Amino acid sequence: MAKLTLSNANKIITDALAKGKELGLKPLTVVVLDAGGATIAMQREDGSSHLRPEIAAGKAFGCIATGVGSRWLNAQAETRPHFLEGLSNVSGGRIVAVPGGVLVKTETGEIIGAVGITGDTSDNDEAAAVAGIEGAGFTPDTGA
Repeated sequence: MAKLTLSNANKIITDALAKGKELGLKPLTVVVLDAGGATIAMQREDGSSHLRPEIAAGKAFGCIATGVGSRWLNAQAETRPHFLEGLSNVSGGRIVAVPGGVLVKTETGEIIGAVGITGDTSDNDEAAAVAGIEGAGFTPDTGA
């Protein structure tokens, strides 16, 4: 069984932040969770607001909790708000259902973790997460 290591998580963060710089994004916060939802690594760029770690973790946690990227969760929030309200309740309010949470998969499709990014638009947060995951040699799943 493959798993994310601290080294992998730091590579994801480094590459995601580099993508943010390349795109000229606002300061980002990146959280990498393992397949069980535990935090492996987190970095908050200078200027990223104080609540960003919780938002990024909530995006990634929603992915782990449901087995899909947060883009799917966002769609559910729009079309089935009662479903997202229930998820929020059973998770203790930990799920943030907007794009920017991306599953980390092996090339065989095994879920080994998730990345949550916040700081810019949700689409830009997601693009940085995808770049970080791919840069570390894993397969991103946005839930699209």
